[in-house]
Amino acid sequence: MSLFDEKQRRAVMRTFNELRRAAPAKPGEQYGAPGNGSSVTLSLVTIVALFALWCAATNGGWVKPLFLPSPQAVWMQLVDVSQEGFADQTLLAHIGWSALRVFGAFVLAVLTAIPVGIMMGVNRVARGIFDPLVEFYRPLPPLAYLPLVVIWMGIGEGSKILLIYLAMFAPLALSARAGVKSVAIEQIHAAYSMGASRGQVLRDVIMPAALPEVLTGMRIAIGFGWTTLVAAEMVAATAGLGFMVLTASKFMATDVVIMGILVIGAMALLFDLGMRWLERKLVPWKGKV
Repeated sequence: MSLFDEKQRRAVMRTFNELRRAAPAKPGEQYGAPGNGSSVTLSLVTIVALFALWCAATNGGWVKPLFLPSPQAVWMQLVDVSQEGFADQTLLAHIGWSALRVFGAFVLAVLTAIPVGIMMGVNRVARGIFDPLVEFYRPLPPLAYLPLVVIWMGIGEGSKILLIYLAMFAPLALSARAGVKSVAIEQIHAAYSMGASRGQVLRDVIMPAALPEVLTGMRIAIGFGWTTLVAAEMVAATAGLGFMVLTASKFMATDVVIMGILVIGAMALLFDLGMRWLERKLVPWKGKV
C-alpha cells in the first residue's frame, strides 16, 4: 500500500502552498524596488507623454500626415470603419476573423506544445526527438516557411492557422521544458520517499512547480501569434486586422494602418492583462520565493 495516499498528498500540497503564500514580500520590494503601484503610475505617465508628443508632432506640423496622421484622424477612421466598414467588412468582423485565427491556433498550440515540452523535460528520448526539431525551426521567420505552408495547406483558413500555430509552438514547448527543469530535485525526492508514483510526482510536484513558466510561455506565444497574424493574412484573406492593415498600406491610408496597429496592440494587451490576472490566481507564490 502506498504511503502517499490522497490525504497525505493534500496535506503536503497545502503546506507547500501556504509556505509560498506566507512569503513577506517580493524579492525586489525587499531591496527598495518600485511596487505595483509605482509601476502602474510610471506606465500611465509614459503613455500620456507619448500621446502628448504624438499630438504635438502632428498638430504642430512637425511631421506630414502621410507619415504620421494625427490622433484625431486615427480616431475618425476608427469610428468610420466601425460604422461603414473597410473592404466590405466592418471593424468588428475584421476583429472577429483575426481573433478566430489567433486564438484557434493558440488553443491547438496549448494542447500540443505543453505536453511536448513536459515530455522533453522529463524524458531523454522525447528530448532527443523533439529538441533538434524545435530548435531548428524556432529562429526561422514565419515568412520563410509561408510558401511551404501554402503548398501543403492551400490558401484556405487552414494555412493561416497553421502558420500562426507554428509561430506559437516553439515558445510554448520551450517554456514548459524550462518549467519542468526548474523543479527542485529535493521536492521530487521527498515525494518519492513518501511512496509517490511517477504519475503522482508529475501531477502533484512537477506540474504545479512548472506552471509559472508555462503561463509565461503562453503570454509570449500569444505575442508571437499576433506578430504572425499579418503574414498569415497575406494568403488570400478577405477579412482580418492584418488584411486591413496590408490593404490600407497599398492605398497609402496611413491613418487606417495606424488604427489597425492600435487595435491589434489593444487586443494583445487585453489578453496579456488577463493572463497576468490568471497568474495571480493560479500561482500566487510567483516572485515571492
